[in-house]
Amino acid sequence: MSPARMSKVELATRIALEFNAAFNRHDVAAMTALISDDCVFETAHPAPDGASYSGRDEVARFLREFFRESPHVRIEIEDIFNSSFRCVMRWRIYGADETAGNESVRGVDIFQVKDGFICERLSYVKG
Repeated sequence: MSPARMSKVELATRIALEFNAAFNRHDVAAMTALISDDCVFETAHPAPDGASYSGRDEVARFLREFFRESPHVRIEIEDIFNSSFRCVMRWRIYGADETAGNESVRGVDIFQVKDGFICERLSYVKG
């Protein structure tokens, strides 16, 4: 693989890591700065199919509400790898359900990056 292509492949991982660092700070502005205007953002909740949000503004509204409802939520990345312009991240999330205390749920996010922005993020959990 050429150095230029490798740089583009690594970009997906760097952006996914930046996105999740902003997630753990609950920094919606930093998160939405990393997504495209037409981003498709699918969550794992509610089961079984989750919900889908389209566009930067709709994703920002969802994230603000999510952090309001889950003020102690945080993600620990267990593994991350990429292929082409997709990045797969295996994670454990804590505090997403305030009634569950500090219990965690494991899952996977699949990010697609185009022109330096996340244009798709699909989330799946172990149920």
